[in-house]
Formats: sequence, C-alpha cells, structure tokens
Amino acid sequence: MLEIGKKLPTVELQDDNGELVAIHKLEGHISVIYFYPKDETPGCTAEACGFRDEYESFEALGAKVFGVSGDSVRSHQKFKSRHRLNFSLLSDKERIAEKAFGVPRSLLGLLPGRVTFIADKKGIIRHTFTSAFHARQHVREALKFVEENLSS
Repeated sequence: MLEIGKKLPTVELQDDNGELVAIHKLEGHISVIYFYPKDETPGCTAEACGFRDEYESFEALGAKVFGVSGDSVRSHQKFKSRHRLNFSLLSDKERIAEKAFGVPRSLLGLLPGRVTFIADKKGIIRHTFTSAFHARQHVREALKFVEENLSS
C-alpha cells in the first residue's frame, strides 16, 4: 500500500462526466481519495452517502473528495444521481489506480479493498485508513484527520 510521505501516483482516470482526472495533479488542495468495492452495494452506498453528508465540512477545510472503484462511468453516473452525491466518482475499470496506490484486495483477492488516502496540498500522502467492514468510519476518520492536521 502507498506509504505515508509518498507522492500521489501518476494516474489518470475518467470521472462520472467522462472527463480525465490526473490524480497526480490534485495539488493545491487537500485530497481525500477513497477506494470502494462497488456502486450500489450496502456498505459502499453508506460510505458514499456519508461523504455526501459531510462534503460541506470537507470543502470548508479546503478538501476535495474523490471516490474510486472499478465500476464504469455510466454506473457512476447512475449511482451519483440516485444518491445525490456531490463529489466526483472515478472509474478504475483496469485497476490502474488500485495497483498504483497498492490497495489490498480482500476475500482471497477477489474483492477490491476499501481504503481512504488523504493527501496534503502538495500531493503527499499524509494519512491512510483501511477497513473493509466499517464503511462509515472512513468518513469520520478522514474528516477528523483533515480537521486536526491539515486545515489552516
């Protein structure tokens, strides 16, 4: 897994609008990048809605939130619309970002992992949090870390 102190990897993914987002160029603001297994599953929906509900708090602290999964752009569009998500979802169908970030897979390597990475304004990883079964804890953990360590 990408270690604290490392730079965001050089990866470009399509967002839910089909536009390319260069993850390594997310400098200038705090980035909360969370990897989740699949759109519309109970845990992933709870996690996404948690980030949605706290988005204004992240934004007030100068942070942007990005969700990443192997789902298609179209799947992300439906998921985002259905749950009124207010942040970008990035499609990683080829698992490029998953591999670049070193996101561990679970259940004998069959399921994508659930990991949150927080990068500072210079694109340096400052915190990671892993928990496959405590999806909502990712939101609380990320918000607490940003508030206590990165907000100005």
